[in-house]
Amino acid sequence: MPILKSHEAPDDLVEKLRQANQNLVIASMRAQALQDRAEASVERQTEFLSMLAHELRNPLAPIAMASEILEKIGSSHPQLPKIQQIISRQVAHMKRLLDDLLDASRISLGKITLQKNPLLLTEVVKSAIEISQPLLTSQRQELTVRLPHQPLVINGDAVRLSQVFSNLLINAGKYSPEGARITLSAYQSASDMLAVSISDQGVGIEPEMQSIVFDLFAQVPRTLDRSEGGLGIGLAMVRTLVELHGGHVEVCSEGLGRGSEFIVFLPLANKSEEHTFSLLAQQDAARTCRILIIEDNVDANETLNLCLATDGHAVDSAFDGPTGLAMAKTGAYDIVVCDIGLPGMDGYQVVSQLKADKAAPQPFCMAMTGYDNPDYRARAREVGFDLYLVKPVSIEKLREIISHRYPARSPS
Repeated sequence: MPILKSHEAPDDLVEKLRQANQNLVIASMRAQALQDRAEASVERQTEFLSMLAHELRNPLAPIAMASEILEKIGSSHPQLPKIQQIISRQVAHMKRLLDDLLDASRISLGKITLQKNPLLLTEVVKSAIEISQPLLTSQRQELTVRLPHQPLVINGDAVRLSQVFSNLLINAGKYSPEGARITLSAYQSASDMLAVSISDQGVGIEPEMQSIVFDLFAQVPRTLDRSEGGLGIGLAMVRTLVELHGGHVEVCSEGLGRGSEFIVFLPLANKSEEHTFSLLAQQDAARTCRILIIEDNVDANETLNLCLATDGHAVDSAFDGPTGLAMAKTGAYDIVVCDIGLPGMDGYQVVSQLKADKAAPQPFCMAMTGYDNPDYRARAREVGFDLYLVKPVSIEKLREIISHRYPARSPS
């Protein structure tokens, strides 16, 4: 009997090992299935946010354009300027919330990309102040700006750097009392980095919060009325964008009720980048252009047409893909502004077929769409779009693009 038991023991061990291995395989397969479901869920969430932003940006675009038109005719009625300012502020606020939602998804997936060019610090700061000024004005807060006399050039993404500093200014305004002073100053640090400081007289940050304040969805304690607003995304976006520019951001606060200071450190442009900036800065007004707008949203189409026509351009409109393509092939247009989601034929097909027809005029093609996704941008470049713009686009931005592409006078 002992001999038989000695023979049975290895068999038992083998069986136990076999069962353990089988359980391990099953557990591994379950873990993989869970991971696949999680990734699919994230992908669906990203797609949903992208579609949501597209659907909400479509009505925002004509509202923003209409607001700019109201600003020009505001003197015709004493109440119009006030109404226009309210619309403009609320459109800007909605756009920021939409951008924050999408940026939260991009941070999680690591899909943020930059379009770098040499930039003058003063222009970036000016843009950031324009975005944040309505909030500061509504709270009667005083903004003091101290910049060096010499021009400082940085190599970066103008929109994203403006977002960095406007987020910090808006954050300072939200967490500071009415009438408080907010200071923005810049200097060249000991390590030859550009340092931009934004300090406030607000609620301050507890020491234990300072280590997590840049984490996604992290927020300092707030009152029940949520008067400060926000989604807890702004500071996470600041850190991500600054690091993508090769810099870093620091926070300093002596505690609750003692205010806060955020310091952004960015590398300064080298000499070749400064030279490139000087060439880009030479810009004239635009000459009169023939422009075709292909946009199925009637309000968006008509308001954009009106804005561009007011600037002296000859503007035509199409409301579906096939009609737009036919007009673009025969109209000798300088510029085609085309939506992506169109009935009958999408914007990709319109521009792809237009560019493929070598006998047809080859206009400058701008995509103007609610879809803000790297894949959409990549496909737009592939089919021949020269520029990709996300709604809502200000008329000032369009003027800048058109004047740069078609200046009123040729450079000497």
